[in-house]
Amino acid sequence: MINKTLVQGLVIVVLFFGMFFGLSRIDFVSLFEIKERTASAENNIGDLIWNQIQETEDVILNDSIVKTLDKLILPICEANNIERDSLKVHIIDKDEVNAFALPNNHLVVYTGLIEDCKKQEALQGVLGHEIAHIQNNHVMKKLSKEIGLSVILSAATGGKGGEILKEILNTLSSTAYDRTLEKEADMESVKYLLEADINPEPMADFMYELAQEHDMPNALEWISTHPDSEARAKYILDYLKGKKYKKTQTLTQKEWEDYKVLVKNNVE
Repeated sequence: MINKTLVQGLVIVVLFFGMFFGLSRIDFVSLFEIKERTASAENNIGDLIWNQIQETEDVILNDSIVKTLDKLILPICEANNIERDSLKVHIIDKDEVNAFALPNNHLVVYTGLIEDCKKQEALQGVLGHEIAHIQNNHVMKKLSKEIGLSVILSAATGGKGGEILKEILNTLSSTAYDRTLEKEADMESVKYLLEADINPEPMADFMYELAQEHDMPNALEWISTHPDSEARAKYILDYLKGKKYKKTQTLTQKEWEDYKVLVKNNVE
């Protein structure tokens, strides 16, 4: 009995010193510096890309259009403890049905997406999906995987910035996240909506409808960056089966219809 206890004690001591030795070999200062550099790079890259977008795209500054979109986003943020002011939301006058997240919490929404959503809850679902990408750091995970952290750091500090920024923008606006990240963003968005008493079903309906619209090129942009949308619509609806939830509308039906007309015409 004494020998067994002694052996167990020796094992614990060995494990303790082994762990201590292993931790002592880690350069925590370097790790912290890398994390700091990555955060700084994310801020710089996001702002640089947005500046580039502003030079080539028609940014919507119409106060009514901007404020109404913000009104749709606000309940999602408030119900899920997301700081609204941390999100930098931009609207681009473009027919493509698309929205995408950039580093440093930039969220870009095309007017084509707003116009194509039959229901406001569908738009809120897409917005929630992109917010989930931001909240879960999917943007930098994707860039690090597809472009490389060293390249991102180089672009953020001015090394070959122009071409790399174009590649990063193309990667984020026109290529898909992997399926694991897409599903995580989908389900986070559904949970965001449920917490805000917003019906997630139109989000699933929107995905299904886009999957059927193969003859509509403008509608294919968001679907091309979010493949398997029909299957994704199904697992969202499966998740909702048997759940009881409120279906509160942020805008009245008239307000929503008027908003779509305003966006389409882009008038003051």
